[in-house]
Amino acid sequence: MVFKVLQRCNQEKWPYPEDVETTAICRVKGLERATSPSRDLFLAYFCGFNAILILFMSPWPRATSLHIALDISSIFLIEHGLLAKPVSAFANYALERDEMELKQRVFSGVQPTGNLHLGNYLGAIKKFVALQEHHDCLFCVVDLHAITVRQDPSELAQSTREVTAAFLAAGIDPKQQIIFNQSQVPGHAELAWIFNCVARLGWLNRMTQFKEKAGKHRENASVGLYAYPNLVAADILVYRATHVPVGADQKQHLELARDIAQKFNTDFAEPIAKAGFGDGFFPLPEPLITGPATRVMSLRDGSKKMSKSEPSEMSRINLSDDADAIAKKIRKAKTDPEPLPSELDGLDGRPEAENLVCIYAAIAEIAPEQVLGDFGGGSFSAFKHALVELTVEKISPITNEMNKLMANPGDIDEVLADGSDRANQIAEPIYRKVKEIVGFVVR
Repeated sequence: MVFKVLQRCNQEKWPYPEDVETTAICRVKGLERATSPSRDLFLAYFCGFNAILILFMSPWPRATSLHIALDISSIFLIEHGLLAKPVSAFANYALERDEMELKQRVFSGVQPTGNLHLGNYLGAIKKFVALQEHHDCLFCVVDLHAITVRQDPSELAQSTREVTAAFLAAGIDPKQQIIFNQSQVPGHAELAWIFNCVARLGWLNRMTQFKEKAGKHRENASVGLYAYPNLVAADILVYRATHVPVGADQKQHLELARDIAQKFNTDFAEPIAKAGFGDGFFPLPEPLITGPATRVMSLRDGSKKMSKSEPSEMSRINLSDDADAIAKKIRKAKTDPEPLPSELDGLDGRPEAENLVCIYAAIAEIAPEQVLGDFGGGSFSAFKHALVELTVEKISPITNEMNKLMANPGDIDEVLADGSDRANQIAEPIYRKVKEIVGFVVR
């Protein structure tokens, strides 16, 4: 850390305050938890070690360098939980600038609206597991979005834990990545209000999902349902996320987030430049392509997306289904009287057959062409039997692990609390800078 901060000091020519009369003893009083002799010795060791390094490496006079050494020590101690806050403006500035560096970061969220199903797993959660291998990710349970329509409070809490349990059971590592629920990070809602004042009414009027969800009862829909695309933008940009994994039905929201980011950068170009952020404060987030789109359709109607709101339980495979329920639903899934084709062209005009083939391909992680190569020309009964075996093999372990996790909700809440704290550490300095750019008076 010492080398990192010192290198950036030299590169950026950071000014150090002239008022260096504050003594080291007074500054050490800021170390709220360093009361034992061993902690004091630890502090003294690092201060002395840093001072020796900085005396020989810094561009400042030696008297100033000694004070800088203590400041850099305070940064080290903050990162290790031994110091509550920076002990000088310089240390605070160094920490803030480090957090403000634009980093490759992925944000994605899932609504906790109950009854997680195979479409949620194949279309989102399974891909999240793969993303964590090569990206820094924030996986969010977007409970603020859920209340844009009426929710039972007890069911909402249960659904929030269920989505979290699905993340964990599928293989997302909560120590390496951040798993949290949206409402525990205030920056989401606060930045959304600023974006309400940046976005244009015409932009929201073009959002197709509001029209679909509100239907014929638009006058009775909540304002939150209308304006929630602005909250989507805030979800992404409060972390200055650079990439978002999106499906076909979220592309419009990502485009809006880019429009809002661009307009904010343009509207506040002068204060953004004065703050040292060049051409723009917010990045324009890019869609993250994670392979062929997995769109899982209803088992009863291949023209409709598999949905938790569909009245018939037979239309979907829930992640909570046991092996018998999975087998029953797949055996009774709608098909047609023709055998499976050997080529993809043979699936044209056969949405139910195409759906089952694509489900098999997604679970087995192979191409649909290979599925047809293995089963083409055969009967649906034989194919469904193979699909049952594959689905039970892959999904049942996740279901079993989810059930174990849901039996201990306190453990899930701890994961969410830890993730929310870590998410706040990223979001808070970013939102604070937004407030300064907009012109709010901040403490």
